[in-house]
Amino acid sequence: MSARVPLAYVGNAVDAAGFRLAGARVFTPLAGEEGAALAQARGAAQVVLLSREAAAAVPRAELEKALAALQPLVAIVPEGDELSPLDPAERVRAQLGLER
Repeated sequence: MSARVPLAYVGNAVDAAGFRLAGARVFTPLAGEEGAALAQARGAAQVVLLSREAAAAVPRAELEKALAALQPLVAIVPEGDELSPLDPAERVRAQLGLER
């Protein structure tokens, strides 16, 4: 069995190019193949980052299971100025005007 790479990215080809330049293993699934790409990335890396678009296309139960797992760490990359849906503290600080 080969060693896991430190980082993998699942998302569109344009964003994946930047992650590839940074040394990540990238997965650019076709529509409907996001769940399989996530499973493949989880088997290949220690940390998996998902684009918001790819995460939305993965079946909810499968996504929640991946996000809750301790190994590998899976996170959704927010787009643009969007706040991460996974960090309630960040959202509260923004709503209170303490950040941005």
